[in-house]
Amino acid sequence: MSKLCEVLAIVRTNKMLATKKALEDIGLPSFTALKCFGRGRQGGRIEELTYPVSPEIAKKAEEATYNFIPKRLVIAVVPEAMVKKVVETIIKVNQTGQHGDGKIFVLPVENSVRVRTGEEGLEALF
Repeated sequence: MSKLCEVLAIVRTNKMLATKKALEDIGLPSFTALKCFGRGRQGGRIEELTYPVSPEIAKKAEEATYNFIPKRLVIAVVPEAMVKKVVETIIKVNQTGQHGDGKIFVLPVENSVRVRTGEEGLEALF
């Protein structure tokens, strides 16, 4: 069985559609995206964001003791040979040079199993 890796990418909410399209374009047909909140070097300060957030989110952020910014968490399990292309694609779409561009983590995956059929490994992914 070929080695599998999990790519976790935290990206800006306004970059999610472009990220989805770019991943589809490189042949990644399936992944999971979750709404999440986080903070980094900018300390969760809304005023340092380079993209708009709703007034409700801005108000919550101002009132919070520890501020968190809305983000998206993209999760993809891919063959090891595809990791570099996936990471490069996510960077290309999401890199603005500003705080808040996100983070990418790559982890090993022991196995994957498609629940419906019982297929394992690469067969369970694509």
